[in-house]
Amino acid sequence: MMPLVPPGSPLRDPLDPDPVRSTKARAVFALGLVAALTGLFVAGLVPATVGLWLARQARREAYASGGFLTGAAWLRRGERLAWTGVTLAATTVVAALVVGLLRYVGTPVGQDFAPTVD
Repeated sequence: MMPLVPPGSPLRDPLDPDPVRSTKARAVFALGLVAALTGLFVAGLVPATVGLWLARQARREAYASGGFLTGAAWLRRGERLAWTGVTLAATTVVAALVVGLLRYVGTPVGQDFAPTVD
């Protein structure tokens, strides 16, 4: 006797696990969001680094699961936000260096004596 399967639905072994969203994908998105929001304060580097590291693990686990771990869209968004945080932090560091160099160049060299001192 053949099991009743709706037409057009893929055949699936009943012992296969149900597809589940990866919890690491949510964590990567949350860390990427924090990184993007705090990127201008250079503090965004920490959550961005952790998020990118976690994204690498999540991709490996999703590949090894054979399609039973979902959440690739959350993972992509989180990675983009993390890279945005890294870019903002790098921009802040470069801008601070330029401002610091311009102030350093503008200061007079040596001691500035009054005009009446020989």
